[in-house]
Parts: sequence; structure tokens; C-alpha cells
Amino acid sequence: MDEAVNRRAGLTESDVAFLRRVEKDMGIVADISRADMLIYCPVDATHAMVVAQARPHSILPIHPDPIIGRTATPSEEPYIFKALRWKRRTRGDLTLIADGAPIVQEVYPLWNDQGAMVGVLSIETNLLEHERHRRRSKVFQRALRWLQEMLLRRELTGVEGLSPFGEHDGILVVDAQKKIRYVSGIATNLYRKLGYMDSLIGRPLSDLETVDEELVSTAMREGHCLEREVEERGRIWIKKVIPLLCRDDRLNWLRKLASLPSPRSRLAGVMLTVHDETEARRKEQELKVKSAMIQELHHRVKNNLQTIASLLRLQRRRVKSEEAQRALQESINRILSVAVVHEFLSHQEARVINIRDVSQRIIEQTRAVMDPRKRIRLSLKGPSVYLPTRQATACALIVNELLQNAVEHGYERRSTGVISVELEDEGDKVLIAVKDDGQGLPRDFSLNRIESLGLQIVQTLVRDDLRGDFELRDEGGVKAVVSFPK
Repeated sequence: MDEAVNRRAGLTESDVAFLRRVEKDMGIVADISRADMLIYCPVDATHAMVVAQARPHSILPIHPDPIIGRTATPSEEPYIFKALRWKRRTRGDLTLIADGAPIVQEVYPLWNDQGAMVGVLSIETNLLEHERHRRRSKVFQRALRWLQEMLLRRELTGVEGLSPFGEHDGILVVDAQKKIRYVSGIATNLYRKLGYMDSLIGRPLSDLETVDEELVSTAMREGHCLEREVEERGRIWIKKVIPLLCRDDRLNWLRKLASLPSPRSRLAGVMLTVHDETEARRKEQELKVKSAMIQELHHRVKNNLQTIASLLRLQRRRVKSEEAQRALQESINRILSVAVVHEFLSHQEARVINIRDVSQRIIEQTRAVMDPRKRIRLSLKGPSVYLPTRQATACALIVNELLQNAVEHGYERRSTGVISVELEDEGDKVLIAVKDDGQGLPRDFSLNRIESLGLQIVQTLVRDDLRGDFELRDEGGVKAVVSFPK
């Protein structure tokens, strides 16, 4: 419930507390009812406002978007205002149109602990689902009515701890003597997986070699909803048990008008829901295995790249030419830049990489191989930016090349300076800037006539891999800017 909506509806603190207790129990009832549930509170004589909403997980909801705070008039919601005025249940067929489909609306008064009506609960079912309910067993219809009445009386204890009821879940209704009185078609198929091929209706739970009797006995004894995950015959089940309480409330509105106490509720049985979690768990386990294999693959690639870099270091020590040494060191830096990405992927399951972390690691690698006679400070600015693996690999190479270019060409005649890597996340676009305070660009410099292999690599990666733009600016030094769409 929204505080601003509560104030607009003129609800007191006690009213809000009462309605919140109802709201937290609405979810599972909406799921099993296969209906949307809305709480309306009166604003004035001609307006009522939606203050709470529950959408079913077992069927496509009538109201797929949140409508809390929406107001209605008597012409738009006649049965809401009839229930508010008459203080009793109202029902309307084919009165509302949602996305062109007719729906059935049942509206119930909500009485607080002091016996005052603070609003109404609207149960809205599409006509097709309503007709399906009508053709179902009378046992199920009665159990569903008890469940909805328990919601109105706030007798659903522990229901907030239950997971949602899905469209592929089965339902059993068990009476107070623990005999099965109703089994849905889905539940019949689920129990056949356990070897129960004959009808379960009329059989005591004790006949089944399952944990059902134990779960039902516990729920009946404690008067509390419960949920358990169990493994039976190689399958994983999630079972929920909801105690069903009933009372003769047919004339309850007259009792309230006459200030007579309501009859006490009695235990009529339980509703047992069954969900087969086996395939989902198998897929989850398969994904874990695949993820572990992929992480191990990245770990091995990283190790192989580092091995290649070590071999190139040995080769660099053997050559005499300074130009060859420089070329080998540049190749080592490029290999290690790619290895950084694989190192991050080997330690996490996600397939996205934080470019800020990658840039920090490349800065450390650059700092480690810089000429110790030059006191150039390297810094990193900007937020975390998460990118897919391919973009992250291209960015790692780009940051490496731009840093090397700044160190090599920006401070040929200076031994001190500052180079910064700056990141910006603009939502649908990313900016990476490498800025130095060195000697700037040559007067005849043009991006169309680049001789530097490093800048050629940057241009190619930005154009072909990132589908972005690259520019160099002279701003009291050089600022290289790369921008590309996420």
C-alpha cells in the first residue's frame, strides 16, 4: 500500500494496518482463484480508490499493470458502490471490459476488528476462467469459497511465507478426516509420476507413501499454512498446505447490523498444492556445471596468455635492438590486456565485465613497465560501467593502447606529468577518455594519416567492434575520446 494513496483515501492508521493484513494474504488466494484482487476504499460519495492489488501467477492477469491509486465512479464500477452502500456482497456478470474480454466481478465488504466497513474486496475473473470454475467439482468450488472467506475474516495464518502458486501446480482438497475429496487434473498427472495410476478420490492420505499425511497433520494441528520441499522417488516436489476454516456466514451481514457475534470457524480440511520442481532443479544444476566449465575455460585461457607473455619477455631480453624490444613489450601489454578480461571472467559467473576494474588493472600493468626515471602519475575517474565480454575485451585493448601512446609520445621531453583514464556511462552510450598533460599533438597531425600501430588498432576496434567514434583533441596535452553505444 502506498502512503500517498492512503492519505488521499482518508484512511486512519488503524485502517491502514487492517488493510495491510488483508493485502499480504491476497497473493496466494488470487493465484488459486485465478483472479485479480483489488481493494477499493471510498474517497467520497462518488469516488472510490484502489488501495491494494494482487495479480495471479497462475493465469494472465486482467490488470497487468499496477493500478493502485486509480479512482472510479459509480458509472464505471457500479458493483463497487452497491457493495459500499448496501454493506453486503454484490456480483456482476459481463459488466467490465478488460482488453476487450468480458469479466465477472464479485465484491465483498471488508469489516475491521471494530465491526466498521473500511472498504471492499473486488475479485475479478475473466469469463472463460469463471466458466471453468463453474464446471469444476463442487468440492473444489466449496474449498475455494472457504479460502476466499478466510481472507475476508483474516484467518489465513502463515500464508505470507508461501511461494506463489503457478499455472502448472496441482491441487488436492482433503477433509478433516484426512481423506482426499478432490484432485485436479494436473495433480492427477503429477501423482502418476509417483506410480499412483488409480483415482485418489476417497482414499485416506495414510494410503500414500508420501509425506502428505505428515504435512497435513502438522498444518491441522498448528492451524498454520506451511510449505516444504521434499524428494520422493527421484523427484523434487514443493508442497503447500493451507488449513480450510469454514462457518455459516450466509446471514453474517444481518448479524453485524443486529450487533450479534459471528459463529466460530471450524476446521473443514486442507488444500494441498503440489509443484514439480524436478526439471527446474536439473536445469539449474546443468547451468551450474556449464558455468563452472566456462569459468575454468577462461582461467586456462588467462594462464595460456600469461605464458605467451612470459615467453615474449624472454625473447625481449635476448634481442639487442631497442626498436625490437619496444615492439615486443607492446605485444606483451596487448596480450596481458586481453588476459585481464579472462581473469575477471574466470572468477565470476556473470557474462558482463566492469570496465572500471579492468581499466584499473591495466593502469597497474602500465605503471609496472614504465621507465622508472619518469615520474608520471596515472589515475582513474568515473563510475563502474558493465559491458558484455566482447565489448569489454575491445575496451581493454583500447585503454592499453591509449595509455601506451600517451606515455610514449606525450612525455618525450618531460619526465613528470599526469595521465587520467575517465569513464562516463550515459545510459545508452559509454565514453572512455584518456587525457595527458604532455606536449600535445604535432601541428600536421591527422587521424586520416596515422602511422602509429597502436592508434591504428584503436581505430579498427572502435569502428569494427564497438561501432563507435574515436577522436583526438589538443587540450593542453592530448585527450583521446572513444564513444560507443552499449
